[in-house]
Amino acid sequence: MNKTQEFSSRWGLILASLGMAVGAGNLWRFPRLAGQYGGTFIVLWIFFLLIWSIPILLSEFSIGKKFKGGVVSSYAQAAGKKYTWLGFFIAVCTLGITFYYSVVTAWGLRYLFLATQNLVGTISINESLQSDPQFLQHFWSDISSENISTVILHIIALIVAGVVLYRGVQEGLEKANKILIPTLFGMLILIGLIAVNIGNGIHGLEYMYQIDTSLFKNPTVWIEAVTQSAWSTGAGWGLMLTISSYSRKNEDVSLNIFISGFGNNTASLIAGMAIIPSVFALASSDQEALAFLQSGNFALTFTIIPKLFNQFPGGDFLSVFFFLAFFFAAFSSLLTMIEMFIKMLDDLGFDRKKATVIVIGICMVMGLPSAYSLDFFANQDWVWGLGLIISGMAIAFAVHRYGISLFKKEFIDVDSEVKLNSTFFRFTIYLIIPLGFTLLWWWMSQGYSKYPWFDEEGNWNVFDVYSNATILTQWVIVFGLGIILNNLLYKKFVHKKEAEKVIN
Repeated sequence: MNKTQEFSSRWGLILASLGMAVGAGNLWRFPRLAGQYGGTFIVLWIFFLLIWSIPILLSEFSIGKKFKGGVVSSYAQAAGKKYTWLGFFIAVCTLGITFYYSVVTAWGLRYLFLATQNLVGTISINESLQSDPQFLQHFWSDISSENISTVILHIIALIVAGVVLYRGVQEGLEKANKILIPTLFGMLILIGLIAVNIGNGIHGLEYMYQIDTSLFKNPTVWIEAVTQSAWSTGAGWGLMLTISSYSRKNEDVSLNIFISGFGNNTASLIAGMAIIPSVFALASSDQEALAFLQSGNFALTFTIIPKLFNQFPGGDFLSVFFFLAFFFAAFSSLLTMIEMFIKMLDDLGFDRKKATVIVIGICMVMGLPSAYSLDFFANQDWVWGLGLIISGMAIAFAVHRYGISLFKKEFIDVDSEVKLNSTFFRFTIYLIIPLGFTLLWWWMSQGYSKYPWFDEEGNWNVFDVYSNATILTQWVIVFGLGIILNNLLYKKFVHKKEAEKVIN
């Protein structure tokens, strides 16, 4: 492998791992869910970090480090030729998220522009709220659906990502994360400290960690907890597998994963401590704050933060800092998602620069529906966010195929100074697959659409945003395509790569 396609140091690799894990999900998705379900969600979310995300991330990292390929190539070598289609599903699932994740980055840019306009006096958020108390909600509704400026910013975000990644791993991805990640953590800590000390902010902190035991009976909370853990840490995405394919030969697997996993959860908690107390600080009563949080408002981050920061002197500056942090978080994760796609084309023999241009072009086109329609965005988030459970199960299956104890000994422990207990690792890998199936069955049995399978006329309800039918249809298409093309995928991604190794 060309030396330039490796991280220069452990610090570079750790920052890339944190850049992948700490994203918009920490500032946008986690506060919404923690606000909706309180401490019950947080308990389950930490539980799934330990028994789901950490074991999967350890497995992903070690597979990428061992085989030095992209998702399809490395997975096929770990699980065996006839299961290449599972690696294909992991790749498509993450690409499905990538195609709309650039839209989240675009939202961050649009709110950064709003905060900047407020700072320089072009727009006054305070005056706008006085004339229209729903100004921020209307602003969100405007930019999130059928808005050309969002489409343009989606394209700009991808172009900037392409320019960064065009330069390679060390000069592009690594250097970007050395700036993005430390700056992001610093801004999050500052915002959290301010929010907790405003008005009734402390009540929000108390609510955030309050446990309602009745919610443990709600399958939605369990599913949201495991998908948030998978979403936020990157477990099952194939992203950690991609990052580790650029690691140095003797890189410590366990230490990198522990820092990445717990660092990500720390960032999420800080973000929650900034946003949830903000709701209590702004609400006229605790009851109003609870009603708002428990509604699961999709735009919680976008409608609360600008309003909060305009309540005190200097808040206009902090609002700019927050949305700059949001953009940094989303952009750092977007970089890794696009890098995964580039690495797959590299496995097929494409020159990196050519691969970067191709990937950016595909992401622009495939992301257009989500940039234009919030319903399409929500559908893709629903389908592929839940699909991460299957991706995590697929990683665990590859470990089963190799032999759990042997895999840990030869893949994980060989270069690890800090080692996870072998009994605990075996337990979690055995648990992941039946647990995943149970959660999926539990989730779908609830029917989160009015017509989960068939509409009122008896037709397969595939076009419903949140139906089980739309989830299953899109999954089956990807599974079917992967199974049909299994041998071809193995030939293209594995045989071609092995032939190149022989030549080199």
